[in-house]
Amino acid sequence: MSTPATSSAPRASNGNARRVARFLATRLGLSLITLWLLSVIVFAGGQLLPGDIGRAILGPLADARAVAALNHQLGADRPLFTQYTDWIGHFVRGDMGLSYAYREPVGPFIRDALAHSAKLGLLAFIVVVPLGIAGGVWAALNAGRWLDRTISITGLSATVVPEFVSSIVLILVFGVWLQWLPIEATYPPDAGPFEQLKHLILPILPLVLVFFGYIARMARAGTVEALDADYTRTAILKGLPKHVVIWRHVLRNALLPTITVAATQLGYMIGGLVVVETLFHYQGIGSLIYNAAKAKDFPMLEAGVLTIGVVYTVANLIADAMNVLLNPRLRVRSAE
Repeated sequence: MSTPATSSAPRASNGNARRVARFLATRLGLSLITLWLLSVIVFAGGQLLPGDIGRAILGPLADARAVAALNHQLGADRPLFTQYTDWIGHFVRGDMGLSYAYREPVGPFIRDALAHSAKLGLLAFIVVVPLGIAGGVWAALNAGRWLDRTISITGLSATVVPEFVSSIVLILVFGVWLQWLPIEATYPPDAGPFEQLKHLILPILPLVLVFFGYIARMARAGTVEALDADYTRTAILKGLPKHVVIWRHVLRNALLPTITVAATQLGYMIGGLVVVETLFHYQGIGSLIYNAAKAKDFPMLEAGVLTIGVVYTVANLIADAMNVLLNPRLRVRSAE
């Protein structure tokens, strides 16, 4: 009688693994389609920017024949479909093309800018995720009380304030009036870790303010739901101490939805830093894209935006994988 039961366990495990793999493969396929659509939108949007490429490079006083010759040299006078297929084919192979503005390969510029933005985004991520989770859990444990209302209202208010508003306020208060922190994020090349951190404190604060409300709200909702669940009541009836119930049963189940939110916010932090990087003069991917758009440097602009799309997609795939592997209910849903 024990043999069928024993043999059924590996079959069930293999079935779950296949369902998870199929679910993740489906997500990967959808992500690739999304990236392809993004590449089409980015290319079309770049072509719709006003102005002429050759004129933007040579200046407004350049001779029309020189402008036309430069456009022909850059391939800007070719059919749009040919330009797109040539660009996306090289991008997939790792060749991002030559910058119109710098006449150098785009890849090193993108890598350096992405590394700078990653440093800024990861610092903000390291600060906001524990802070948001702690705030959300604390609010849920005091649901309906003044502490819950204070955290919820503060998080919601900080979320709706645009980054450029909070950045300007922070610059005026801490950089100009109090003069506690430098107002520029770019630090000297020989700066040590503490000096670098000092320059990056002000830029990460607007990001922390924006994303605190999202993460705290998700953590609060998950904690409230877990506190009302049957397994929590059962643990309490068994006489387990309150801190054990919260740590072993409530938090393990309540924080799973927060993984998705945190991972997607990481993608945004790395890629959506145009305002923060511009205001604080930080040489990241957002600032690079902004300057490329002004200069009509299409290879730089298109490669930068598509790189952000790849980062955002990878962050979402990691979040999906973690959710499916950690949450049995999602594994069951993926099989349906």
